[in-house]
Amino acid sequence: MGRYDFDAVPDRRGTNSLKYDFAAERGMPEGLLPLWVADMDFRIPPEVSRALVRSAEHAIFGYSDSKPGYFAAVRDWFSRDFGYEPEAEWLVKTPGVVFALAMAVRAFTDPGDAVLVQRPVYYPFSGVVDANGRRLVNNPLVYEKDGARAGAGGRYRIDFDDFERKVAGEGVRLFLLCSPHNPVGRVWTREELARMGEICLAHGCVVVADEIHCDFVFPGRRHQVFAAISPEFACNTILCTAPSKTFNLAGLQVANIFIADGGRRRRFLREIDASGYSQLNAMGLVACQSAYEHGAEWLAQLREYLAGNLDLLRDFVRRRLPGVRLVEPEGTYLAWLDFNEALPDPVELDRFIVREAGLWLDAGTIFGPEGGGFERVNFACPRATLEQALDRLGAAWARRGAQGPR
Repeated sequence: MGRYDFDAVPDRRGTNSLKYDFAAERGMPEGLLPLWVADMDFRIPPEVSRALVRSAEHAIFGYSDSKPGYFAAVRDWFSRDFGYEPEAEWLVKTPGVVFALAMAVRAFTDPGDAVLVQRPVYYPFSGVVDANGRRLVNNPLVYEKDGARAGAGGRYRIDFDDFERKVAGEGVRLFLLCSPHNPVGRVWTREELARMGEICLAHGCVVVADEIHCDFVFPGRRHQVFAAISPEFACNTILCTAPSKTFNLAGLQVANIFIADGGRRRRFLREIDASGYSQLNAMGLVACQSAYEHGAEWLAQLREYLAGNLDLLRDFVRRRLPGVRLVEPEGTYLAWLDFNEALPDPVELDRFIVREAGLWLDAGTIFGPEGGGFERVNFACPRATLEQALDRLGAAWARRGAQGPR
């Protein structure tokens, strides 16, 4: 099998790309180089493209659903890579993981009930709790940077005492777990996941595990499917997966949710019915099955390429951003940069990134106040794009240093 070309720089402008075409609508100046929203600047596997072209040439887009081959492709992917073997009846297909999070909040809690998150965390976690009138409870991740080498950030860990105190004392009924964690890049160990899971079991708290970034784990780490730890965990888990991050298919809107417990699955399905949603995007079903059947080699080469991008970013921070730290990602294709030592004011930091560096990144504060002084960088792009962005950032940082304190 040949090499895939991840160096090609596609022109995404003028394609209704949220990442490239909506700066003005989102209050940003034109001309920024965007490394924000978590989609990739890579074309999907050609095998998937061909499957979509065949469907488009059929030229009929009526109501569609999946046949057994769809489930087999998804099951085989998770069985081969993660040792997780779901049953066909566990599968509930949704248009996305965020939709599934909202359905779980509505299915397993009542208005006013407590839902636990671990900030800084992907902002829709807090959004679906607040929007549905539930009470947000935060078990903040602990950032430990002592002893980190120059240019390198520390590591995040879970405060388990606070976790148990919140779950028990606040009457938490639902825990939204982000694994691997976005934005801090942690790949939780089996031991960490098991400890949280046992606490949740002991206090009657259902776990919703968002594992959408599971296919992006760097060497030396392994993703543990939360529901695969034990049969008890499987019955207490709403497992959320999707091919959208792995294969750059977010716009085709398909996610695969696994719910082993029949009673919980029926409650979840009732909320979907109440929302008025039924059949998925026909092209999303085609793309998902094709990606899981034919995309393994493409993904292996992509991981290698992303590791090279991370090497470039790591070296750049060390050499050209004095006072800035890269929190070493164990997973995802998202880097978490810590500017707190040199530029701790989030407002000034955001102004610097946009107005001086000409970049569009994700401000850390959108992930919760714990993200103040951080910026999230999406490095899933051709190396030339990343180099251009880093050159802008490095030049702006040098100019700022030459001008002295402000």
